[in-house]
Amino acid sequence: MQEKPTTVAAYAAGASLAAVALFYVFGPNYTIDGDESNDSNRKKSIVGLSNPANDCFINSVLQALAGLGDLRVYLIHELHRRELDGPEIYHTLPSEDEISPARSDKLRELQQGIITRALKDMLNRLNERPIYKKTISARDFIQALEYAFRTRISRNQQDAQEFLQIVLERLCDEYHAGVRARQRALDAVGATASSTTGEEGRPQESSSEVEVRIDDGSANGLPAIIDTKLKQIDKESGFPFEGKMESQIECQFCHYQYKPNQTAFVNLTLQVPQKSSTTLNSCFDGLLKTEYIEDFRCDRCRLQHAVDVKTTELARARTQGDRDRLSQEISRIREALETDPEAELEGIVFPPPETAPKRRIARHMRITAFPKVIAIHLSRSIFDQSSSSKNAAKVSFPERLPLGSILSQKWYKLLAIVCHKGSHHSGHYESFRRNHIYPPFSTPEVFSSYAQSRSASQNTSAAPSPRIVPRSSPDVNGDGSISRAGSSASLSPASASTSAVQLTPPQQRPTTSGSRRSFQSNTSHSSKLTLSPVSDSSSPTTDQDRWNPSAPRSSRGTPGSSQDIPTGVSSRLRRRRKPNDRWWRISDEKIKECKTSDVLGMQREVYLLFYELEKPDTEGHR
Repeated sequence: MQEKPTTVAAYAAGASLAAVALFYVFGPNYTIDGDESNDSNRKKSIVGLSNPANDCFINSVLQALAGLGDLRVYLIHELHRRELDGPEIYHTLPSEDEISPARSDKLRELQQGIITRALKDMLNRLNERPIYKKTISARDFIQALEYAFRTRISRNQQDAQEFLQIVLERLCDEYHAGVRARQRALDAVGATASSTTGEEGRPQESSSEVEVRIDDGSANGLPAIIDTKLKQIDKESGFPFEGKMESQIECQFCHYQYKPNQTAFVNLTLQVPQKSSTTLNSCFDGLLKTEYIEDFRCDRCRLQHAVDVKTTELARARTQGDRDRLSQEISRIREALETDPEAELEGIVFPPPETAPKRRIARHMRITAFPKVIAIHLSRSIFDQSSSSKNAAKVSFPERLPLGSILSQKWYKLLAIVCHKGSHHSGHYESFRRNHIYPPFSTPEVFSSYAQSRSASQNTSAAPSPRIVPRSSPDVNGDGSISRAGSSASLSPASASTSAVQLTPPQQRPTTSGSRRSFQSNTSHSSKLTLSPVSDSSSPTTDQDRWNPSAPRSSRGTPGSSQDIPTGVSSRLRRRRKPNDRWWRISDEKIKECKTSDVLGMQREVYLLFYELEKPDTEGHR
């Protein structure tokens, strides 16, 4: 008996729903994070930001911050720490004699970290991997920022660097306010425990040496779960943008070196010289090189001049009182010359300042504490007496930036830039961010490797089935067969850790839009490069080869027969790009993929650069 069409349709619909449910149970990230989605016509993208009222200076900075992994780790750590401590610690304010009532509300908001929480939510939304084009608004974060500063952000000719400076300084202030609140809570616990031991007749101890125990009915009690290394943890996991710079002055006549002056910074401003082209290292030289200043009055030379003048007056003094006074002043000045020439000497009449000698000094500056993420602002403003203009000089910048001395050199990797197109008074901001997913934030290709290993094992063939590991090019043996380090069905612990590194998806390149013609031409060119085939003989080193040195390395010649290569693997070989060569170019809601060479080519437009400190143990992840 033939079934009715409605019954057949019902069975088909139920079977399709069951298949979809099974698909998302075993591999929910397959179509989002998996590289196999390149075989479809759907183009991968990221979340864009709407621009309702000249918000490009806000959107570009937020997109650049969304690509900084150390910043996201800090936000997660800081908010999780506040949740574990409890809200009462960050609601408590210092005593009234330490703070005025007018600043109590602002300090409480700093301790609660309202901008830290708002930025974490904003960056989480920007780091989604949407299936289709998605555009969101930054209004929630802007409202939180306006509430924190009790003012509105104007949209008239705003500067991306000024917005970045406001955000970073606020985040840094919230971090230090939270550290001080936790320290006050620890001091209060230590003081309570110390007073308790004092009442029992035991010797009182300082708050840093008190051992707090819980009364559980036993003789000694249980030790309280209080982290004694909170200061060390806060010091090691500080605000990632915060660094320290030291400046020092040396007199070229007497060679006296002033005491070093340390200042903290959250971003560095480098002046772009007025020439046709320059380099980022030359801009750093303008900040960190030795600077010579003329007509400076050295404190030590001033004291020596005072000794010489007073010695002459002592020889001409006629009364004993003048001799005693001058002798006492000379001895005090000579003592200051030996100990601290910069100290203020009260009760001594110095010669007129204009009679003190002028010297040539050398001013040195160096970075003493390197931040995890360094934000660099290239100042392109040229101010004249009556007008201002933009310096359009080319500034070449490297992908890997060395900083520090030779013995303690730090290497930074470029993760994002912000570009400005236009004049000094008008223009458009766009951003580039590296397309990478940090291991804590993704679980790519869970289902694809499982499906491929199942399909390969079910093929009935006399020859053994090829063992496929996702996201790596095949190693070809001499007979043309494909050898793999292992399949996804059976992985040793060593190969399992290797596959976790292999499964990190390749980095895609951000896109920005300034002038639409150049924007479309650049992106169309990059799309052609994406679809161009890559020969098997010149394929780049795979992640497996990099992270599994003990694996056997065979020749990389062209396979003898095309039937030996599975169709899925061959399509990935044709479309594969170097993992570190993929960027996003973002202009508000317009997003395109590009390459590192396109980013490094933005030499006239580059305005902000974001470098992240490389870690030797995780360098291959990036």
